[in-house]
Amino acid sequence: MLNIRYKRIYKKSATGKVMFVYHVSGDQPALDQFETIQGEHYRTDNGTPVWFTSRYVGESCKLLITTAGKIVADTSEFDKAKSLAEQFGGNLGQAIADAKAAQLVQPSAPEHAAPEPPEA
Repeated sequence: MLNIRYKRIYKKSATGKVMFVYHVSGDQPALDQFETIQGEHYRTDNGTPVWFTSRYVGESCKLLITTAGKIVADTSEFDKAKSLAEQFGGNLGQAIADAKAAQLVQPSAPEHAAPEPPEA
């Protein structure tokens, strides 16, 4: 299984197109498969494999390898949120969409966050 975590954004100098850069992690067989599929487009950032996309897919996400051998972001959670918003429509649909979108794109807490200081 492959996972990605958002790292940065840049604009292609030739086209001005916005690109999102994600660090890729996973078990060694999955990372080897990722490298093979990426071929000449395989890149690393200080030894960590990276994946580029023109679409923001959240702060973290899973990567899928299609039967055609393509690497794509697993956007099923976004698809579920869209479906719920469409099912209910109106204010409820919008509230569901807003809540789910906030969940999907908010940065996760740092793994080693310092504890809150005690109140005086």
